[in-house]
Amino acid sequence: MTRRSGYKRAALVFVLVLIGYLSLYTWNLKTGILDRLATRTGLEFTGHVLLPGEWARQQALGLWSGYVDLVDVREENERLHLVVHELISENVRLREQAASVPRLERLLGFAPAENWTARAARVIGQKLGPTGALGSVLVDLGEAHGFANDAPAVIPEGVVGRVLRTSPNYSTVLLLTDQNSRVAVMGSENRTTAILSGGGPDELFDLKYVPVSGTLSVGELLVTSGLDGIFPKGLPVARVVRVEQPDVSLFQSAQAEPLFDVRGVEELFLLARLDGGEAAEDIDGGQAAARPMGAPPEVQLPPEPDVPIMEQLPSGDGSGSAPEGRDNGG
Repeated sequence: MTRRSGYKRAALVFVLVLIGYLSLYTWNLKTGILDRLATRTGLEFTGHVLLPGEWARQQALGLWSGYVDLVDVREENERLHLVVHELISENVRLREQAASVPRLERLLGFAPAENWTARAARVIGQKLGPTGALGSVLVDLGEAHGFANDAPAVIPEGVVGRVLRTSPNYSTVLLLTDQNSRVAVMGSENRTTAILSGGGPDELFDLKYVPVSGTLSVGELLVTSGLDGIFPKGLPVARVVRVEQPDVSLFQSAQAEPLFDVRGVEELFLLARLDGGEAAEDIDGGQAAARPMGAPPEVQLPPEPDVPIMEQLPSGDGSGSAPEGRDNGG
C-alpha cells in the first residue's frame, strides 16, 4: 500500500514538473526571458571562471616578453656602445685632420732658396740614443732619398736643425736647441754676424763671437748667414733678447730666444743643394770659403806688399832714395 502510494506521488510530481517545464518552455518561446537570463548568467559565470586563467596567461606572456626584450635591449646597448666608440674615434681622427690642415698649408707654401731643393719629411721619433742625451728627432728620409749628414732641416717658420746621422731610409736631426748645435747667423737689420749656440731644452741661445764693434739690437731677428757652409742664407733662426757690452773682451755677450718650439714639429723639410757644391754663401756677395760648423768668422787681413819693407822706408837724408848697392831703376 505504501509503495503504491509512493509511485503515485512520484508520478504526480513528474507530471507537475513536466507541466511546469512545458509551461515555462511555452512561455519562454513567447517571451524569450529565460534565454536572455541564461545567456547573461552563463556569460557571467564563464567570464568569472576564465578571468583568472587569462590573467595568469597575460602575466606569463609579460614575463617572457620582458625577458626577451631585456635581452634585445642589452644587445642593442652593446651595438650602440660600439657605434659610439667608432664615432668618437672618427671624431678624433677628423679633428686631427682639421688641425693638420693649416700646418700642411704652410708647408705647401714653403719655397727653398735658389740652388736648393726641399723634400718634406715626417717626424716619427724623438730623443734618440741609449740615454736620450741629444735633442734630436728621427725623420723618414735618408741616403736613398739623396740626403747626407749636415743637410738642413727647416720649416716655414725657420730652422729646426741639421741632419746628424743617416741610414738608407731614415735620418737623425740634431735640433737647433741642443747644446751641441751651432749655426752661423747674422742680424736681419744690422747684419752683424755671430755663432748661435744651443742652450738645451727651454733655455735661451747663446750668441758667440759678436764683434764689440758690431751693432745688435734687442728684438732683432737673426737669420742664417750661410758662412757655415750648411744652411742657405736668410732663413729665420731666433730673436735677440739680451745684449751686453763687454768690459775687456773683444766680443759682446748676447742671448736669443727660439721663434717656435722645435720639439712640437711634426713635419719638416730637408734641404739639399741642386749643384752639390760645398762653398758657403758670403754676406757680402758669396766669396767666402766654406768653414767648419761653429767656427768663428774669419778676419780678413790685408795682402802683404810685393815690395820689400826696406824699400818702403825713407832714407836717412829724407830723399827717399834706395839703399846703397840696390838698382833703383830695376
